Amino acid sequence: MTIQQAQKTVDEWINKIGVRYFNELTNMVLLTEEVGELARIIARTYGEQSFKDSDIQQNLSEEMADVLFVLICLANQTGVDLNDALTKSIEKKTKRDINRHLNNEKLK
Repeated sequence: MTIQQAQKTVDEWINKIGVRYFNELTNMVLLTEEVGELARIIARTYGEQSFKDSDIQQNLSEEMADVLFVLICLANQTGVDLNDALTKSIEKKTKRDINRHLNNEKLK
C-alpha cells in the first residue's frame, strides 16, 4: 500500500465506519496517547523496564499501525499530502545532513 493509498483507505474507513473525523485537537491527543503506548512497548522490549501483566498483550506492530492511522487522520483532515511531505522532508534532511553523520565520530 502506498502512502497515497493509505490516506485514501483511512478516509474511506472514517466516512463509512467511523462516521466522521474527530476534530484536530482530539486527534492530536489520540496521537500522543498512541505514541505513549508505543513508547511503553519499546521501553519494555529494548530498555530496562520489565513487562507488567497488562503489557503482555501489547504488540509492537499494532501500536505502530495505531500511530500511523491517527497521523494519517490528521493529515487528511488538514489537507497534508504525506507522500509529498515525506519526499520534501527527505530532500531537506539529505541537503542538510549530507556529510553530518558521516563525520560524526559517535556513529563510527
